[in-house]
Amino acid sequence: MPVGPPSSPSPLTSGLLYVDKPAGLSSHDIVSVVRRAARSRRVGHAGTLDPFATGLLVLAIGPCTRLLPYLVGEPKVYEAVIRFGHETDSDDATGEPTRTVAPPPVEQLTESGNAVRLAAEAGLTGRIAQIPPAFSAKHVDGVRAYALARKGRHVHLPPVDIAVFGWEWLQGSADRLHTRIRCGSGTYIRALARDLGRALGSAAHCESLRRVASGPAHVADAVAWSMLGPGAIADGAVTLRSPLAALGAVAHQPLDAEQLRDLRHGRPLRATVGGERAALLRDGQVVAMAVRSGSDRWQPRVVLLGDDAS
Repeated sequence: MPVGPPSSPSPLTSGLLYVDKPAGLSSHDIVSVVRRAARSRRVGHAGTLDPFATGLLVLAIGPCTRLLPYLVGEPKVYEAVIRFGHETDSDDATGEPTRTVAPPPVEQLTESGNAVRLAAEAGLTGRIAQIPPAFSAKHVDGVRAYALARKGRHVHLPPVDIAVFGWEWLQGSADRLHTRIRCGSGTYIRALARDLGRALGSAAHCESLRRVASGPAHVADAVAWSMLGPGAIADGAVTLRSPLAALGAVAHQPLDAEQLRDLRHGRPLRATVGGERAALLRDGQVVAMAVRSGSDRWQPRVVLLGDDAS
């Protein structure tokens, strides 16, 4: 009997997506676009970006959203242009000026290493306490700080502990510093810009901001949001990524059909690889995350199987 052409593989309906967010759109705007592209409501993100910022946004689609707490999200790497001369109420270029001071000596900004060294000396590197911007998503008595700030209310936010791993000088001018910053989650680059200005005896705000990396994810591997038309993911025009590389240093254990049935019924599985945590795989796809139980068993913690698994 005649044999037809091989059928195309079905598009992945669960996985990660790296999006290069443009300025002017919120992270929620991108999530809405991705929901339409995937024809799914199950879309989550691994950390927001301010609307004025651009760059990497890591999203999970379908059952893969359950893996978001397990993704490696550090270090975060940002490229920022810090403009000296005035602070703003939002600590970025979208806000209103609140304080004006002359920029620091030009050699501090134009000579490689000066501003970076001064940032370290000013206590803006390492484990530090940072006061978040008034225009932030922090809660004040159950209300978002930015909602109060937009109403002209004075917002007092307590400092939070953050980690800044390092600053790198990229370019400078008489009133601007282009720098690359490696930091931990929860760091506000806008607040670092504000505090650097004060440390240099000036005033400053973050003029532009771009996230280039989050853990192993890099913006070079991201898709433009303009590619995410309705159905683009569901129809296979945009391919999702396996979350495996973003799970960090965990063991990988493939499962056979019998182990897959045990997994579906919540039974511990015999461990054939070492480690304290494992990604359990079927045909190369992550179907569960598990932790060591005893010396030779995995106890599933997050299971991504549907009712059609066999």
